[in-house]
Amino acid sequence: MCGIAGVIMRDGSAPAPGVLDRMLAALAHRGPDGQGRLVRGDTALLHTRLAIIDLDTGDQPLFAPQGAALVANGEIYHNPELRQAMAGTPFRTRSDCEPAVFLYEREGPGFVSQLRGMYAIAIHDPARGRVVLARDPFGIKQLYYVATETLFAFASEPQALLAAGLARPGVDARARAELLQLKFTTGAATIYPGVMRLLPGETLVVEHGCITARQRRAVLPDGPPVAIGHGAALRRLDEVLMDAVAVHLRSDVPYGLFLSGGIDSAALLALMTRLTGQRIRALTVGWAGEGIDESHEAERLAGVLGAECHRLAMTERDFWTLAPRIAAAIDDPTADAAVLPSYMLGQAAAADGLKVTLCGEGADELFGGYARYRKRRAPWRWLARKPRSGAMFEGVAGLDGWRAGIAAAEARVPADYAPMQAAQAVDVAEWLPNDLLVKLDRCLMAHGVEGRTPFLDPVVAAFAFRLPEAQRASLRFGKVLLRDWLAGAFPAAGAYARKKGFKPPVGAWMAARAATLGPLVAGQPGIAEVFPRALVLAAFAEAASRPQRAWSLLFYALWHNHHVLGAPAEGDIGAALGEGVRLAA
Repeated sequence: MCGIAGVIMRDGSAPAPGVLDRMLAALAHRGPDGQGRLVRGDTALLHTRLAIIDLDTGDQPLFAPQGAALVANGEIYHNPELRQAMAGTPFRTRSDCEPAVFLYEREGPGFVSQLRGMYAIAIHDPARGRVVLARDPFGIKQLYYVATETLFAFASEPQALLAAGLARPGVDARARAELLQLKFTTGAATIYPGVMRLLPGETLVVEHGCITARQRRAVLPDGPPVAIGHGAALRRLDEVLMDAVAVHLRSDVPYGLFLSGGIDSAALLALMTRLTGQRIRALTVGWAGEGIDESHEAERLAGVLGAECHRLAMTERDFWTLAPRIAAAIDDPTADAAVLPSYMLGQAAAADGLKVTLCGEGADELFGGYARYRKRRAPWRWLARKPRSGAMFEGVAGLDGWRAGIAAAEARVPADYAPMQAAQAVDVAEWLPNDLLVKLDRCLMAHGVEGRTPFLDPVVAAFAFRLPEAQRASLRFGKVLLRDWLAGAFPAAGAYARKKGFKPPVGAWMAARAATLGPLVAGQPGIAEVFPRALVLAAFAEAASRPQRAWSLLFYALWHNHHVLGAPAEGDIGAALGEGVRLAA
């Protein structure tokens, strides 16, 4: 896991060294183990390294015989199998990413079809005068770019483009409406004007600073559900999960597990224990108060399987002091309160010497875990409203049109998908890459920790997404087949417990300081230009009963404060917002 960036000048000149320096500095947290820089003519590739595989010889860029050079952020999990299939290839390192550049020289931009992993890749091909960018099909790793009259530039995080002066720190009104109403933004355009995302599974070809071709690798299999008996499905699921977790455990550095106490991470704990026969190192987080706290259940499960579990206790003080730093880390914003414990877990993993952690993201989207999926089954689908059809802030001028991106994703769903599949497909296309996976990446990489997601694997997706609806959702539960498997593989895990989620008591924490927070947030320039002061004060007065409204306002205020106004993310919430107001005055 690393940070990558690059610049291609359209007039043939060399990229400015100062611009490259600023991009590298902005991405230093992603790669504390080294830096790489390659400048060839009008093109520069940059890399900051977090060493996971091939600690001694895996520095980047990596080169192929005809001169192609690669920088990558990610892991290619089937690297040993690729190398075996490419016997006779003159590899120079043991890096998991090196086969990719050789595949590119052999097959061109279609090389990504052979990759199993999470990745954002950039390849400079001097023989053909082009740069090829590619992102993994789930969008686990992000890649952003700007295209101007003078250059094309890309980076693992938008803030690197902003720091280098290649994009301006403004706010796109459409994306702002999505963020405040949905909690995340959709599509290729980010909240920063002119800064674009590579879409999940997308490959771009850039020649002389201009995009000349693009293609997309599908993440989900075609077609409606396929009939399979319950016993056969359980046996196949066991094979699929064992395979996925086994390849995700390949590492030359210590690894661990984020153990929430829910069924997804419990399944990973059982699989990791079975595969390694070792004592797994786990981290969990809890809190005092009214939030949903499964951390003690996580400790119990760890004890059953002999794992070592470190429990973090998040407090109101942590919330008050960490929130500005977290908003600074989430440069591609998501107003998901789970960023708070996720950031603390990343911090603790780094302190415990864990460079790699396995995480349960993706199980709900692929196996049918959310209540909105169950509502897509007959007879409910004729009675229930569409998923994500309710606005967070009704009637606020400037926040209309917020559902257009979700509606576009719904329109792209293949016609032969069953209704539940359609809802899952929309989440896989938008919610997963633009909320959950951004949260995971930024909260962990802020501390130089790699998060791996075994459920988000093409082998798992090919199996899970075409399961019969009854094996995904019943009258009471989602993830039916996964629960049935867990009941047999790890009986102590409580496979049929109700889904609780990962929700710290931010409502209670904000309510305790509503008299201070309300005026502070209402006075922040990014909030004041959209919301009436009375609405903001009312949102914090109601924070205990409607926490998401208040958190969305607070998060946006902190995000805007740092990424748009340029206020430092230092001190507590009060100090950070106060400094932003001073700078804007």
